[in-house]
Amino acid sequence: MTHSTQCGNAFKLEDISLIIPAGKIGPPMHPRSIPLNIRCLSLYGFATAILMLTLIGSIAAADKIDLGDVREKHVMIPMRDGKKLSAYLYIPAGKGPWPALFEQRYGGLQGTSTRKAAAELASEGFVVALVNFRGTHLSEGTYVGYRALQWGALQDGYDSCEWLADQDWCTGKIGTFGSSQGGYAQNYLAVTEPPHLVCQYMTDTGLSLFEEGYRIGGTTRPERFKGMAGVCRDPEDNARLLAEWFAHPHYDEYWQAEDCTRHFDKMNVPCMTIGSWYDFMNQGSIASFQGRQHQGGPNSRGKQQLVVGPWLHGRLNKGNRVGQLVYPKNAIWPVREHMVRWFNHYLKGEENGVEQDPTVRYYVMGALGEGDAPGNVWRTAKDFPPPAKPVEMFLQTDGKLSAAAPPADGGSTSYTSDPLHPMQIPGRGFPGATDARPFEEQAEVRTFTTEPLTKPVEWTGRVQAELYVSSTARDTDFIVRISDVYPDGRSILIVDYPWRARYREGFDHETLMTPGEVTKIAFPVGWMSQIFNAGHRIRVTIASTGAPLYEPNPQTGKPLTIEFPDDAVSAVNTIHHNREHASRIIAPVPE
Repeated sequence: MTHSTQCGNAFKLEDISLIIPAGKIGPPMHPRSIPLNIRCLSLYGFATAILMLTLIGSIAAADKIDLGDVREKHVMIPMRDGKKLSAYLYIPAGKGPWPALFEQRYGGLQGTSTRKAAAELASEGFVVALVNFRGTHLSEGTYVGYRALQWGALQDGYDSCEWLADQDWCTGKIGTFGSSQGGYAQNYLAVTEPPHLVCQYMTDTGLSLFEEGYRIGGTTRPERFKGMAGVCRDPEDNARLLAEWFAHPHYDEYWQAEDCTRHFDKMNVPCMTIGSWYDFMNQGSIASFQGRQHQGGPNSRGKQQLVVGPWLHGRLNKGNRVGQLVYPKNAIWPVREHMVRWFNHYLKGEENGVEQDPTVRYYVMGALGEGDAPGNVWRTAKDFPPPAKPVEMFLQTDGKLSAAAPPADGGSTSYTSDPLHPMQIPGRGFPGATDARPFEEQAEVRTFTTEPLTKPVEWTGRVQAELYVSSTARDTDFIVRISDVYPDGRSILIVDYPWRARYREGFDHETLMTPGEVTKIAFPVGWMSQIFNAGHRIRVTIASTGAPLYEPNPQTGKPLTIEFPDDAVSAVNTIHHNREHASRIIAPVPE
């Protein structure tokens, strides 16, 4: 439950930003700077209002639209505990039977574009089912996040799959699709091994909610997930779930029960996985491919395919216009057309050769608007990542970055990390493929940049950070970014990632910092495939706050809480870059 000593159950005004489009809000305010009468609106009342707007929107969207010859039908699918999940079926013209495809989401299912996309897919000769998570929208039961989709007492994905297979209009062959939430759901489903599941098609997916969802690099995200009350039939379900998460601050048995990486051997179907370079969840997409391909069951191993392109996190957004960039048209991935080809082969037996396509296809990004620039091409591989050698790039004094080890007196770089006055990264999604200078130019952000490159340099693989740091606080965060600096000064953001210092030795326990003592923090920054062109520069950016994207660390070292504490402290954080404590980035350079 959320709480306030002054006004009972309360929410912070920042919650409203969850339903306002990015770029439409001003600088983030700390909750104590918001008038009390506004802060004291009840969380239940706020979430209920959002739920009502959602339901009103669903009702409006349910007005008749042209779906061609496809018939739309709402059904309630029974689960093993007697609860029923809301689902919309899209049934093609004709007598059938047909294979069935289904997607599971907590998000709304009755938007016009969602309905039309489902009908277009159904018109290819499939029954398409869109199913809402337990406790969301019209689905019965208590909202428990993804827990009812997994391998515990409730297995809603399994039950939905087998119900579809048992219908008279179904051939008994089931495929699944979906991105993000619908990707997680597919991984959970695969572990439960429903007998009629034949194949899957995932986009921008995840495996472990502790590492890739509810938390990122150990950082907590309570403001982001308070907004989930808006999809719940009973908003209090979400408050209870948040409290449950914070009762388990470390990666323990509670979180292990939601971690698919522990069960690859039970995943036993061919899966097509799409990942996006400009997406922090690309780690989940690549890890899912790797685990299924090498550790999966006999019908999984060697039968996976992976495509990674220059896209942002999303669903049907795999085009060539990305952020502020326009890639060549070869960057477009035809998601729906390829999905149909995949399902036609595995569910209908069509010999179209899709299973013989390259195991891995990845897009090597390059400079744009420069006619002689290398890159912006697709490559194929038998596995991922391709062979590469680790190349160290050292942080230097005066904001420089180079392959030369720093001198013994290389010094250090300091800045202030103040959770009450955080640096700003607007929005809730990773702002990749955009100019990062608005963040880099903020007062408590530091950059380290190479000299202009004399020849192109390629990094393909997972970039690692190895920092030697100290702080005046017992706990703090470090955000590391990599960008491609064009000759005109634009600093195009490719990857970034945060890490909470208390988890530098692993997520299963915490180790607080000793103020003033130098300590090593090493973590992955992200996957990428980029050719930095001659004349460009490579930039590493480091900060400790970037709100609201990364919710600030109170820095007290105390147990983390849902509500931001009153005793948050400011700190001076220092990045050391001398011979003894040589902070560096480790880049994967193809062999």
